[in-house]
Amino acid sequence: MTRGGFIRLPGGSVVVALSLPRPDHGPLCGPYDGGCRIRVLVHAVNRQRALTRLRNLGLRAVYLRGNTEPPTPDEITAVLHHPDGLVWREAPDDETESWHPIRALLRQGTPSPSGV
Repeated sequence: MTRGGFIRLPGGSVVVALSLPRPDHGPLCGPYDGGCRIRVLVHAVNRQRALTRLRNLGLRAVYLRGNTEPPTPDEITAVLHHPDGLVWREAPDDETESWHPIRALLRQGTPSPSGV
């Protein structure tokens, strides 16, 4: 189940935070076991655009139903200071882990062109 929320910024844009099962993590972590989750932050003009950005990257089954886990002030700062406005972190509860660009998450599951 997707958990998340959003916050509207004074300029009218929004920051959406979602806690999702990690894609392509392997057979050890199932989609419903509570482990292997990532926290994704998206800065966009509105909620629909934020979800569209994630769907265009291949995360098709992403929905925001409610506002149960809105982004914290530290998360808002992290996504606003990133040039792409789209970051993730593997351990949502670990404050010591740094935020990564979304390309790093999507690149881990893709095989190399040479097949090695």
